[in-house]
Amino acid sequence: MASSLLPLVPVAVSVLLLTVLVAWARVQPFIAFVVATLAAAFMSGMPFADMAKSLEHGIGDTMGSLAVIVCLGAVYGKLISDSGAAQRIAISLVKLFGSKRMALAMTLTGFIVGIPLFYNVGFVLMVPLIFSLVYQSGRPAVALGIPLLAGLSIAHGFLPPHPSPTALVQQFHADLGLTLIYGLIVGIPTLIIAGPVFALTLKGIKADPPRLFEVDPLPEAALPGTLISFLAALLPVILLAAATGASCLPLGSAAPVVAFAGSPMVVMLAAYVLAILVLGVLRGKSLPTVLAPSEQALRDIAPILLIIAGAGALKQVFVDSGISGHLGQLLAAVPLPPLVLGWGVAMVVRICLGSATVAGLTAAGLVAPLVATGRVDPNLMVLAIGAGSLMCSHVNDSGFWMFKQYFGLSLKDTFRSWSLMETLVGLVGLLLTLGLSAVV
Repeated sequence: MASSLLPLVPVAVSVLLLTVLVAWARVQPFIAFVVATLAAAFMSGMPFADMAKSLEHGIGDTMGSLAVIVCLGAVYGKLISDSGAAQRIAISLVKLFGSKRMALAMTLTGFIVGIPLFYNVGFVLMVPLIFSLVYQSGRPAVALGIPLLAGLSIAHGFLPPHPSPTALVQQFHADLGLTLIYGLIVGIPTLIIAGPVFALTLKGIKADPPRLFEVDPLPEAALPGTLISFLAALLPVILLAAATGASCLPLGSAAPVVAFAGSPMVVMLAAYVLAILVLGVLRGKSLPTVLAPSEQALRDIAPILLIIAGAGALKQVFVDSGISGHLGQLLAAVPLPPLVLGWGVAMVVRICLGSATVAGLTAAGLVAPLVATGRVDPNLMVLAIGAGSLMCSHVNDSGFWMFKQYFGLSLKDTFRSWSLMETLVGLVGLLLTLGLSAVV
């Protein structure tokens, strides 16, 4: 038994080293991944001549077209934000549902805006809107904000084109469109429970936001129209879902054309070009003015791309050294459903490291051999790992501190609201993914 576990020592040491470097020494995650990868390669007995090749191979294979998709997603989300489309969506939903159902309006806002916007951008953009509604309505800030932030979090963990789900789709050779559809099926009920339902228990928490975070939103006259804003935000979802549906039809000679048009890279590029037109050029803005914010978006996404690259290098060393195959055999013998196992691995890494993106990508490298055996739907494994990567947010997660500081809460109230919301998302997301696995 001991000899069968010996090949896993490099896995344990590399994950522990990664945890120490990121959580304690505050090393940049990409550098930490490279160090942990080299340690795993050395301990596994990989020849020195193969170490660098394996690392380069892992980075190259993981990035590939993924870099294009993630970068297009970043500039697309920045355009949705800067154009005022996200603000228009929030205002429209609040008007539609009225003051009595404002929590539901915030829930839908977070989910819809969260699809094109990366989490941190969405957080910083939407929190001032939350406080402006709080001041107008007199409603508790935490109970109003949690539903919106739950929507952002679920989109971040479950839905392409966000970096972690998109990278997991590639690692598991899943289908991006089908994963998106499954993510919506799981994400919407999860959002209802962790958003407006859970928020009912938070009305007694008092927020004391610093004046520093009060930002005046754009005047309504400067915002794009309601229909245009919704269509622009949801366009990638609409195009990917349409392409997935079309691929199931007997297309004959048109199949290659539809496959090309439905590829994630083409979908994101088409959505971005259309958004430039309807949110910028057709509203009287010059093309350079519309495109200028994309530079900032690409700078912001660079650290995430490096994390994805580092995770790909670690995974490749596990594969090339033979550790991955051995790990797959051991995981297959664990008396747990594969989806629960993937969720649990992601949860443990999340608790140790804090970052949901790092947790998801690290877990993917560990359970990839299990997915390769064909015992589990790779699209559902993306969701299970996404749910696990959101569990138990605490003091080593930047999102925890952003929420605490923006809302001016004590540590106790932050755990009671933010941490519990994230844990609900992870638990309900897993249960619904397991339920979906029984019918697909």
